[in-house]
Amino acid sequence: MSERITTTATAYSATEWDLLTFLPGQVIVAAAQPAPGRPHRSVAAGLAGLDAVAAGRAFDSDLVRAVVAAIYARDDGTSPPAAQPTDLVDVLAACRAVVRVLDRHTDPADSAAYRQWVQSVAARVCRTASSAVIGDALAPVDRRFLDRLGDALALR
Repeated sequence: MSERITTTATAYSATEWDLLTFLPGQVIVAAAQPAPGRPHRSVAAGLAGLDAVAAGRAFDSDLVRAVVAAIYARDDGTSPPAAQPTDLVDVLAACRAVVRVLDRHTDPADSAAYRQWVQSVAARVCRTASSAVIGDALAPVDRRFLDRLGDALALR
């Protein structure tokens, strides 16, 4: 498995690989940001996002599994460079950049799996936070956030 992860990672430049591996965390942060009309985010919402990232280990996609392995392999305290986006506009731009990278380097199945996985990470954060406040329904601001994220990830 380690050889497959290395092979997957080497298909990308270091900058592209950083973009792919840091985006899930950036999406968690963006989904957890306070916003007008958004229920208060608890620690549980952030943990739900981390759990959704970890769930990528079971995806039927070499790319998603390699990204998750790279995320968890960062035991050296590596964090995103200061220039990595955490506000919504910049995260959406990063999503669009990821789509371009995936279009250049990845087969359509792995590309779709990665993009759906990132969307599922955000959805898990939003669902956890909304359900704590308003039950099973998503807050309208969270629905809009997930719609915009889906558009940026070319899932629509």
